[in-house]
Amino acid sequence: MKRKLLTIATAVLLLTACKKNKTETIAIVYPEMAEAVNPSVLFTTTAGVKVYNGGFGSAVAVDPNEPDVFYMLTDRGSNVAGQMANSIIIGKPDFDPQIGKFRLKDGKLILENVIELKNEAGAKLNGLPNPIGMGASGETAYDLNGNVITPSADGIDSEGLVRAADGSFWISDEYGPHIAHFDANGKTIERINPFGTGGGGRKIPAVFANRRANRGMEGLAITPDGKTLVGMMQSPMYNPSKAATANSTVLRILTFDIATGATKQYVYLMDNITLTGVSDIVAVNATTFLTIERDGLFGGAASNPATFKKVFKIDLNGATDISDAANGVTGKLYGGKTVEELNNLVGLQGAGIVPVTKTLALDLLKDLPTVYPHDKAEGLALLPGNILVISNDDDFGVVDNGASGFAQKILPLTNSVDRNRLYFIKLK
Repeated sequence: MKRKLLTIATAVLLLTACKKNKTETIAIVYPEMAEAVNPSVLFTTTAGVKVYNGGFGSAVAVDPNEPDVFYMLTDRGSNVAGQMANSIIIGKPDFDPQIGKFRLKDGKLILENVIELKNEAGAKLNGLPNPIGMGASGETAYDLNGNVITPSADGIDSEGLVRAADGSFWISDEYGPHIAHFDANGKTIERINPFGTGGGGRKIPAVFANRRANRGMEGLAITPDGKTLVGMMQSPMYNPSKAATANSTVLRILTFDIATGATKQYVYLMDNITLTGVSDIVAVNATTFLTIERDGLFGGAASNPATFKKVFKIDLNGATDISDAANGVTGKLYGGKTVEELNNLVGLQGAGIVPVTKTLALDLLKDLPTVYPHDKAEGLALLPGNILVISNDDDFGVVDNGASGFAQKILPLTNSVDRNRLYFIKLK
C-alpha cells in the first residue's frame, strides 16, 4: 500500500479559544507522549494486586474549545477470564463505566473530573453483561468469590466515544451492540440497538446482533458536520456462525444519520485473521476516516513482541452499500452467503462488492521516536493541524494470571505497570 508521509515531533497548536466570554489565542505544546498521573486504587486483591481507576484509554475525544482537554473512556471495568467456557470474573461488579476529563499540564495528564454514565432515570450504569434479548454476549459473570452475577439491562461495555458540539456524548459498546447518547453529565438520552430496547424505539440493523462477544462496535466517529455517526465493528461478526466465518477478514462499518435514523453499511477488510481487529475510527471529513488496527501483543517485548499496530486512512467514496432493505437477521445475502462468509477481497469481487479504500498512514511500531510499549492501542482523535492523538487501554493495571485471577499488568519493555497515555503525532 502507498505510504503517507508524517513527522514525529513536538506539536504546537495556536488556536483561538473562548474562555469566560473572552477570545484569546492559546499556544498549546503537545509532547510526544503524556501519561495520566497518580490513578486511584479501586481495590486490592487478597494477593496484593492493585486494580487502578485507570482504565480510561478505550477511547479519546477532544474539546474544540479547550485544546488542552481530553475526554477519555473506560470500558466495563476490570475483568479476567473465568474457568468455565464463556465465563468472566468481574473484579468490581458495581463499577460504573465513566468518562474522565483530563487536562494536559506540564506534559502530564491530570484527571479533573469524572462523568459517571447513568440511565434515563439517573441511576448509575454498570459493566455487567446484558440479559437475553437486550444484547446478551453469552458470557456468565462471576464475582471474586465465585458467585454468579445476574445480568443487567443497565450493563454497558463502553468502547467508542465522540463528543458532540452541544457537549453531549455518543458511546458505542461491545454488548448489544448499543449506540448510546448521554448528556454532558452522563445521563442517558437514548440507547439504540438491534432490539429496540433503548427507550427511544430507534434501531440499528438486525444483523449487528451477530457481533462476536467482546468484539462488538469497538469504534465510533462523528462526521465534522455533526450529522452522522460512524460505527466500526472490531472483528468479523459470527454471521451466520463462528465456524462459517473462521477465515473471514470482513468487518462492517455502520453509518447512522442522527436526525432520521437512516443507516448504511460498508465493508472494511482487516489485514489478516490473526489480528484482534480495529480498535477505533475518527473522521477526517464526511467520507474519509482514520482507523487503528492491531494485534494483542506488547511492543518491545523480548519474546513474542508485537508486529502489527497500524493506522490506516480509509475512504467510503465508491464503496458498496451492503444494507439489507428487508433487515434480515443475517443481512443481505450474496449467492446465498453472508458478507462475512465471502471472507476476503476475492470473495467480495466475485459478489460485486467494493470495500472501502485503505491506505497506510502510520506504523506505531516503526514510526515513533521511541518504542511503543503497549499491547492495546485503542483510541483515536484528531486535533487541528493534523495532530493525531492515540490512547492506550491499560486494563485498570491488571491482566489474567492464567488461573482465573488478577495479576499486575507489567509492560515488558519498562517493567512498570501499564498506565493510560496519549501519544501526539503530527501527520502530513
